[in-house]
Amino acid sequence: MNKDVLTFGVEEEFFVVDRDGHLSPAGDAVVDAADEEEGELQQELTRSQAESATGICTARDEAERQLTALRTDLAEAAARRGCRLLPSGSAPLAETVLPAITPNPRYERMSEHFGATARTSHTCGCHVHIAVPDRETGIRVIDHVRPFLPALLTVTANSAICDGYDTGYASWRYQQWNRWPSAGAPPLFGSLDHYESIVDAWLRAGAILDRAMVYWDVRLSEKQPTVEFRLGDVAATVGDAVLYGVLIRGLVGTILASEARPPKLSNEVLRAQIWRASREGLSGRCPHFRTGDLAPASEVLDDVVTFAAGALAETGDLDFVRDGCARLAAEGGGADRQRARFEKRRAAEDVVDLLAVRPARD
Repeated sequence: MNKDVLTFGVEEEFFVVDRDGHLSPAGDAVVDAADEEEGELQQELTRSQAESATGICTARDEAERQLTALRTDLAEAAARRGCRLLPSGSAPLAETVLPAITPNPRYERMSEHFGATARTSHTCGCHVHIAVPDRETGIRVIDHVRPFLPALLTVTANSAICDGYDTGYASWRYQQWNRWPSAGAPPLFGSLDHYESIVDAWLRAGAILDRAMVYWDVRLSEKQPTVEFRLGDVAATVGDAVLYGVLIRGLVGTILASEARPPKLSNEVLRAQIWRASREGLSGRCPHFRTGDLAPASEVLDDVVTFAAGALAETGDLDFVRDGCARLAAEGGGADRQRARFEKRRAAEDVVDLLAVRPARD
């Protein structure tokens, strides 16, 4: 492997649910009790969530090992409290009571300022960080990667069932999350100054309370020297999450090796294209990154892999990504699996049983 390979990391958000599949307020206690050896565990906005983050990874097997261990640690800590760890972008069961906000000054301020947006936007995503040498390079990556966002969303789309019914979307989480004023597709920036001017205007308008609330689908990280991809649902499986992470790394590597200008894709059109991807997911049609025309999502994804093939081959990930995309095309993605299980009895509890992470000691 090339010694200059891009490093990456993956963050995953989960619901903590009781044995019946309903949201539990034990998320913060589960995080505190978990025994992670690698990576990091964190509390999230609501007490019904938990978050994990790998360390800096160079190879996909590092990411796979850490993601597996982090899920297992959280699942075991949840089991000790009579709960389960659920990798789903939206909560499958209908709830009669909104989840409580985690007792953290920042989260409480967010809840007070944004009201129902904060209280009802309990979703779980997968965030992928890719190292970049500087923020100007990060802006270049964001501008170039925008047309690929619809196809990327289909890889982890995993929130078809929410509130006890079939939403008709593969990624309902994406629709829920976009209620935040700073969420959604990033514009074509052209410069770091443009990016910063928007963030500054949001702060002055009170549309965000701090820079950590910049929620674009792809953004510059404020904590690490990375570009952070935030549009994906939490993946149904570790394998799906690793596939998503290394495919994004391959795209970024391809972009950094190119001298082409970024496509002039308007934000209005990109928003509509991502909406279509969130609606149909991997089993439907998706706007193609070159033409914008609809094509079977699996075929568009294959073309994304072909576009990034050189960078994927350099990191030894090309066969893994091709095989993973073929598997998704044949077996369906997380949303397809949710929907297939739900259709058997029209019971959202079955979706919870399908997805819940099994503790190693189970």
